[in-house]
Amino acid sequence: MNGKLIVICGTNASGKSGLGVEMAARFGGEVVSADSRQVFERLDLGSGKITKEEMNGVPHHLIDVCKPGDFFSMADFQKLSYAAIDDILARGKVPFLVGGTGLYVNAVADGYELSDRAPDLTLRAHLETFDTPRLYEMLKEQLPDTDIDPRNRNRVMRALERLAADDYHPGKRTPRYETLKIGVSWDRETLKQRIDERLERRLQQGMVKEVEDLLRDGCSEEFLMKLGLEYRYLTRYIKGELGYDQMVLELGNAIKKFAKRQVTWFKKDKDIHWLDMHTDAAGQAAALIEAFLQNP
Repeated sequence: MNGKLIVICGTNASGKSGLGVEMAARFGGEVVSADSRQVFERLDLGSGKITKEEMNGVPHHLIDVCKPGDFFSMADFQKLSYAAIDDILARGKVPFLVGGTGLYVNAVADGYELSDRAPDLTLRAHLETFDTPRLYEMLKEQLPDTDIDPRNRNRVMRALERLAADDYHPGKRTPRYETLKIGVSWDRETLKQRIDERLERRLQQGMVKEVEDLLRDGCSEEFLMKLGLEYRYLTRYIKGELGYDQMVLELGNAIKKFAKRQVTWFKKDKDIHWLDMHTDAAGQAAALIEAFLQNP
């Protein structure tokens, strides 16, 4: 083991980013963001990216590390995260891995064995032999929190190809760090309300304009649609495929379904300590972290 790592994971709109900042500030730590969309520059409101003010002086890593439209894989994320965490530890600080992309969290915390091997050129021909429902089942087996439309055959196939290109083997794991995992979530009704309030707030802050500007500056519709959730629905609204009220309604429902899948993903990990968010969540987290760091 190369040191101690603290994971704070959970659903959209759960408050995990704020808790991560609070705990990192308290224990002399730095945050590594585990979010598949926040690695891209300019994807701010739509991805729920933490602002400089919200960081409260706590250094954050793996945010804005590539341009919109660039290819960025799970293997890329793991490699950069390991480098950031090792650097944080070398400086005597405490690394906090904070985010809701389950596969990214686990790739680092559990030490998935990945490679940058080129994809098998015969894979697409093999995938073509399956019908779309079976392809989607194959994808869900590897990526339970996927937001890809199960009827979109091409996108499902591309996702399977990307997973294969990363040479992802769930059974092969070599943990690099001693890890404490803390889970952040709410009961279903409270979470729904938090999602609705957060969505309305980001729309008022200019989330539509963010996507309009991306499209204007040459970001492809295909890339934005592939990102899912906010970027997919806002792109469809801007293209005139959805009215505003319909877009807000459908997007809110999609985020809630995604959050439910996030819970399902994380609940499978029995090592996660779930906080009671209706009481002193920060106090619970601090107690867990203090005991973890003091334990030799």
